[in-house]
Amino acid sequence: MRRKQVIHLDFEIDKLTNSIQNIVTEDSFPTDVLPVTKEDLKAVTKKNGWQFDWKEEFKQPAREVYKLTIVNNITIIQGLVSLEVKSDHIYMHLVESAPFNKGKTKVYAGVPGNLVAFVCRVSFRRGFEGTVSFLSKTQLIEHYIESLGALHIGGRRMIIETKAALKLIDKYFKN
Repeated sequence: MRRKQVIHLDFEIDKLTNSIQNIVTEDSFPTDVLPVTKEDLKAVTKKNGWQFDWKEEFKQPAREVYKLTIVNNITIIQGLVSLEVKSDHIYMHLVESAPFNKGKTKVYAGVPGNLVAFVCRVSFRRGFEGTVSFLSKTQLIEHYIESLGALHIGGRRMIIETKAALKLIDKYFKN
């Protein structure tokens, strides 16, 4: 039996916006978060600059994979998130911005924050009061505490509790 690889998340919250924001023009664009389809993943490959194997992630029966898109432009994926419903919270397995939303030449800011806010909203909808957990890379623990209001609960484990989750949801999902 193959050992499961544990992934420590290393997404950076570039900016908490109320949608996603074009880096050059500073225009904001409303977003949708939708379930990923097999068809969506045809272009989401390491060859195209994606860091993770999202096709493999999509195949995991306990996990749900969602895509962030701009409203009325659902074919261009801005970022992806993978989550799992646990008994008392949502566990966030992976978060990744599209290759064109990373680094110094990124097109849009706000993608990771938007995806984390979505996961918090799912937690509320599933009755978990916004509670989300994830594993962080060591060097990003402080970043998640400051940017997301997450709590470091030992080792590399992080948790977003109700108050911080509400702040994120309010920022991205005002309606």
